[in-house]
Amino acid sequence: MIQRPNILFLFTDQQRYDTIAALGNDIIKTPTMDRLVREGTTFTRAYTPSPVCVSARCALVTGMPPHRNGCHDNMPMRQDIPSFMDHLTRAGYQTHGVGKMHFTPDASRMWGFESRDISEEGAGPADAYRQFLKDNDFDHVHEPHGIRSEYYYIPQPSQLPAKLHNTAWTADRSIDFLNNRDTDRPFFLWSSFIKPHPPFESPTPWNKLYRTSEMPEPLRFDGMDKLQAYWNHAQNRYKYRDAGYDGLLMRTMKAAYYSCISFIDYHMGRIIEALGDEIDNTLILLSADHGELLGDYGCVGKRCMLDAACRVPLVVRYPKNFAAGEQCNTPVSLLDIYPTFLSHAHCDESTVCNEGLPLQQIADNKSGRDATFSQFQTGSYGLYMISTATHKYLFSAADQREWFFDLQRDPLEKQDQSENPDDADILATLKARLIKRMSEGDDQQLIVTGDQWTAYEGHALPTDEPDYGLLYQDPAPTQALVDALGPGYAHCVTKPGSESFAALDTSGRQEPLR
Repeated sequence: MIQRPNILFLFTDQQRYDTIAALGNDIIKTPTMDRLVREGTTFTRAYTPSPVCVSARCALVTGMPPHRNGCHDNMPMRQDIPSFMDHLTRAGYQTHGVGKMHFTPDASRMWGFESRDISEEGAGPADAYRQFLKDNDFDHVHEPHGIRSEYYYIPQPSQLPAKLHNTAWTADRSIDFLNNRDTDRPFFLWSSFIKPHPPFESPTPWNKLYRTSEMPEPLRFDGMDKLQAYWNHAQNRYKYRDAGYDGLLMRTMKAAYYSCISFIDYHMGRIIEALGDEIDNTLILLSADHGELLGDYGCVGKRCMLDAACRVPLVVRYPKNFAAGEQCNTPVSLLDIYPTFLSHAHCDESTVCNEGLPLQQIADNKSGRDATFSQFQTGSYGLYMISTATHKYLFSAADQREWFFDLQRDPLEKQDQSENPDDADILATLKARLIKRMSEGDDQQLIVTGDQWTAYEGHALPTDEPDYGLLYQDPAPTQALVDALGPGYAHCVTKPGSESFAALDTSGRQEPLR
C-alpha cells in the first residue's frame, strides 16, 4: 500500500519574499520560518500568478492562471472548476481549512473542504472568528483585523489581547484540528493567516518588537517614478498614500509589518510542534498570495509586477522528496502548488489541471522550467509579466508601455532596460512568449491582436481632485453608531456600499483601437 503524506499548508497574506531571516533579512525575527528553510527546500524565485488577493487564490486552488479561469482581480470566482481540495477529499484525505480563504462571491462556500473554521471579511453569521470574539465578550470591536479606510496604511496596535487575535485564533483552531483528527486517514490542513495584510497591527507586546529607529528607509532612488505603472498611482491614491513621502511613517509601517510576520511565525511554530511524531510524514509548505511594496519605489500595496509585490516566499519541508537546506533558483509559481499536493496524494492525474509542475520535479531539475508568468486585470487595464531567473519583461495596457529588467545586473529592479539595444533580442524573445501565452482564449482580442499587444488609448489619473477614488471600507454599523450620538453630531459619514469588499474602479474600461 502506498503511504501518502499528511499535508500542512501554512499561508500568509501579503508577505514579501524578503521577510525571512534565514534568507538574508538581518532585522526580522522568524525562527520558525528559519527552521523550515534549514530543514526544507527554498524556492527563491517564487511568483504569484496574480498580485492581488482573490485572483491569486483562485489560481492557486484551481491550478489555472487568470487568463484561463477568468478571475484577474478581486472579483467573483468561477464555481465550476474543481479545487485541489476537491481532489484531496475525493482521494480520502481529511481536509480542513482555517482562516482567510477569500473565496468569492460566497465566503462560506466549502470549495472541497470537509470542514472549515471560517474567518473572512463579509462572511456574515458563518464567520467562526466573529462568533469566537462574541463568546469572549469582544464583539464590541467592529474592526478586529485593524481599522481600514483612512487608517489603512497607518500602523496601529491591535484592539485585542494577544490570545484573542486572529493570528492566535488561526493557530488554535489548527491545533484543535490536529489533536482531534481522524488518525486513520491522512490529513490536509490549510492554516491561512490574514496578516501581514494591512492594516499593520499586532497585539502587545508584539507591536513593540521592532522600533522605527531600527528600520531602514524604503527603496527610493532618482528615476523611480519611471517604474511606476498606472496601477501604482491608482493604488497610492486609493490607499491614502498619494500626498508626498513621509519617511518616519514608512519606517514605522515597516516595523509594524515585521511585527505581524513575527507574531505569525510564533504561532506557526505552535502548529508545527503539534504535529509531534508525524512531522516527517507531513509535507509542510509555506507561502503567501502576493507581496507588499511597503514604500519601495514610492508605492504601497500590490497590483504591481516588481518583485516586492509579486514575488513570495515558498519553502517545502518533506524529507522524503525535498533536500534539507537546499535553495532552488528556478522560477516557480503558486500554480505549482496544486500539482505538488496532488502528486504526493497520488491523485488520478487525468482529473487534474496540468498548468503547474510538481515542485519536487523543479527542485530536481527535471522539469525544463525556465520562466513564470503573472497577470493583473485585463483589456485596457491589463498588466502582464514574464520572468526568468535572469530577466523580467512586463507590459501595462493602461500605460501602453513596457519595462524590461536584467535581474543579474540589477536585482533590485532600478533600471528599465527596455530601450537598451544590447538587450533587444532577449526582450523580444520574452515579449513574444508572454504575448503567445496571453493570446490563449483571447477570442475578443482584448489582450493580444495578432502578434502584438492590443492597442488602447490608455488611462490617466485625475490630478485636480486630491481625494478622488479614496478607499472606504467601514464596517456595517458605522453610520448607525454615529447617528446614535444625537442630532448635534449625527451626519453622513459613510459612502454607499462602503461596508462591502471593494475593488478599484475599472468602470472606464476602453474599447481596443482597431
